[in-house]
Amino acid sequence: MLTTCLVVSTWFYAYRKMLPLSSESLHYSTIASHLTGGSHVFSIHKVPAASVEHKYLVWQTVFVLLLMEAQVLRRLHETLNVFNYSPSARMHIVGYLAGLFFYTMAPLSLGSSCAPEALSYAGDQIAEFIVKGRARMPDLEVDLWKLLMPFIKLGWCQWIGAAIFIWGWLHQLRCHAILGSLRENKGADEYVIPHGDWFEYVSCPHYLAEIVIYAGILVAAGGLNITVWLLFLFVVSNLVFAAAETHRWYRHKFESYPQSRHAIIPFIY
Repeated sequence: MLTTCLVVSTWFYAYRKMLPLSSESLHYSTIASHLTGGSHVFSIHKVPAASVEHKYLVWQTVFVLLLMEAQVLRRLHETLNVFNYSPSARMHIVGYLAGLFFYTMAPLSLGSSCAPEALSYAGDQIAEFIVKGRARMPDLEVDLWKLLMPFIKLGWCQWIGAAIFIWGWLHQLRCHAILGSLRENKGADEYVIPHGDWFEYVSCPHYLAEIVIYAGILVAAGGLNITVWLLFLFVVSNLVFAAAETHRWYRHKFESYPQSRHAIIPFIY
């Protein structure tokens, strides 16, 4: 829900205030900003090149939040329709709170560069609507081309990141489908060894795919935002630890468990 709100408010803000998006002098202004310690926060006192850089940053944030939204919606679908949890399955309160914390902080981290101003703009628009009423508000006309065109002007970094994201996203989709199919009878409490896709290489390919997904998001975000790096490192450390525990459980549970499988990183760990 939070991710959806951030996507809508940031996209609305970008559409209303961050067009047209020009690529002219963008590369130079980006380098100059980092060399001179320039801020990404928008100011009307900045030169046009800095304004173009900020527009690019806002649309980049929308793009990254859309990737996150695709991940969150798929995970919601899988939780409701794919996984047949055992009647005896229980989640520890710490794990539940950790998941709640993560899915609250992840979109905030990804949108940290411009979410405050986007939410402030959305709040101002809502307040104006309440004060003036619908009849006195200007009509909102949405041009689909202008809504989507700025994504085409994003850099190679965003599209490489999106490709990495999709690669991990599709593999996690397949691995979760395999796990869901292992217990087609919801009342069954029997465990079996999963096979197929990345399960032939590691015990927790869905965790590996999650790391690939957030690596893609990190690349799409430009690789310079410290909050996104912290998010990625949290994902990696948490999943590597969980994969080690799961791998030990598999090997203890099944005598015939494939010895060639590693925990989470093929041929390494």
